[in-house]
Amino acid sequence: MNQHKEYNNPIATSFLPTTKKEMDAFGWKQCDIILVSGDAYIDSPFIGVAVVGRMLEKMGYKVGMIGQPDITSDKDIKRLGEPRLYWGVSGGSIDSMVSNYTATKKFRNNDDYTPGGKNNKRPDRAILVYSNLIRQNFKNTVPIVLGGIEASLRRVTHYDYWSNKLRKPILFDSKADILIYGMGEQAIYDLTSALDNKKEWRDIRGICYIAKEPNAEFHQLPSHKECLDDKNRYIDLFDLFYDNNDPINANGLSQQVDTRYSIQNPPCDYLNEKEMDAVSSLPFTRELHPYYAKDGKVKCLETIKFSIMTHQGCWGECNFCAIGVHQGRTIRTRSEKSIVQEAKDFREYKDFKGIISDLGGPTANMYGYECDKKLKKGTCDYKRCVDATALCGAMQPDHSRVVNMMRQVREIPGIRKAFVASGVRYDLITEDKRHGYSYLKEMVKHHISGQMKVAPEHTEPHVLELMGKPGKQTLIDFKKLYDKLNRDLGKKQFMTYYLIAAHPGCKEKDMHALKRFTTHELKINPEQAQVFIPTPGTYSAVMYYTEMDPKTRKKIFVEKDTHKKEKQKAIVQEKRQSGFKSGFAS
Repeated sequence: MNQHKEYNNPIATSFLPTTKKEMDAFGWKQCDIILVSGDAYIDSPFIGVAVVGRMLEKMGYKVGMIGQPDITSDKDIKRLGEPRLYWGVSGGSIDSMVSNYTATKKFRNNDDYTPGGKNNKRPDRAILVYSNLIRQNFKNTVPIVLGGIEASLRRVTHYDYWSNKLRKPILFDSKADILIYGMGEQAIYDLTSALDNKKEWRDIRGICYIAKEPNAEFHQLPSHKECLDDKNRYIDLFDLFYDNNDPINANGLSQQVDTRYSIQNPPCDYLNEKEMDAVSSLPFTRELHPYYAKDGKVKCLETIKFSIMTHQGCWGECNFCAIGVHQGRTIRTRSEKSIVQEAKDFREYKDFKGIISDLGGPTANMYGYECDKKLKKGTCDYKRCVDATALCGAMQPDHSRVVNMMRQVREIPGIRKAFVASGVRYDLITEDKRHGYSYLKEMVKHHISGQMKVAPEHTEPHVLELMGKPGKQTLIDFKKLYDKLNRDLGKKQFMTYYLIAAHPGCKEKDMHALKRFTTHELKINPEQAQVFIPTPGTYSAVMYYTEMDPKTRKKIFVEKDTHKKEKQKAIVQEKRQSGFKSGFAS
């Protein structure tokens, strides 16, 4: 990516404007771009819309921010006026429906991205609401560009759990003009430049738009009507959608929706290490904007303010997780120098106590290595990097670089602790015969805050296979190694196990088997169990809707009764024996 100016100070001294008064202070008569989000304006590298704002600022554009606008009036959406180039609309850091409702569709009372913590600012289907709010108040306005995870995962026909039906690509329901999907850094740069220079933008990679005709050179997805009429055709659509997410080998996608067509261009290129470092060095205040702070604190800042994202992407391919579809299945890593510098910069903040809350990424121990074949030819459409049975032979886990990076951060004067709170793939540790033990030893000795979080999710082979998770023997072997290291190092640290109830294929008898395993093998009474949520962009959601295994097209059991879902969760959480750690294992 090209950059237009450099910052000497990586710590921002001011926020992007969110009020007319701030615009006046900058001497702006009009913003070039206004970003609207379902979160309050939190100026952090962990908040996607804030990163976009700082990227555009560095390109030389005047960017305004409107977080959680009042949807019952025009007071918020009009407070910065109308932008010169486009509106950027995001549902926020979390999908608004996931943020607003539990797995059993009960309304959540709390929101970690809303001042004061009360969930009263983020509307359901936030992207649709905000886009319509703009249309209502600005007739014939500049383009509305959608982005963020809520838009990204809904860019083709998708199953919507909350209405229990297939919905059209979100561009059609939102009446927006353009959608940027995935992380989209290069697409944002290219699209903004094209709109500013009045150049053609429909061939830009990483975007979706609506057309009157199909693109004959792209893959033709089953139409929206075909998906409604035949669940097998919906699986066909998702297979094509899933297999065309890699910038190296993906083709574009074209789908008929009523009388028009959804066009998805191939993904934009991933950032290289230098470009990752450049984005990471953008200046952030790492604070909640004072306009919103007057209503209270946002809970998310407790964990993200002094955390460091070391990489993007995940090739774990858990079927219930959308990270691979949104961020990509190829790891993009920041340099050690960039990460160390960010840690050093924390010392400039008065409230920094020497504790880094999290040093990691979507999966902490995927930092610093990738499959050479994938880097040259793109992701495979016939084989996964890792599944329920084995790791692909072409993928060679190597924890040497992440060990080196953690040591460098730890040695910075003023850094007391650098915890790794992100998910750790224990199967990659046991698979790495050269450096896996060293990595775990470093973790146990220096980087765990009392407990290590792992996510086996289940123990029964047929459920694990549908989840795309490794078998339970891998967990048993890892636990023995973890316990041994704790004894050898004189530590008393625990493991937290994340478990899922009511995933497609899971019956009550499977939860009883899981309970027996946690009781007799792990010696715990689990507390970190959740009911499965079918989120768009995942194979597990496809299973939930179709009641079929997408690979075999054979019928599978899917629990859809709310009370029986809760019962599955209750089975594994039942307290049976005193003396166990609740949710932890020593």
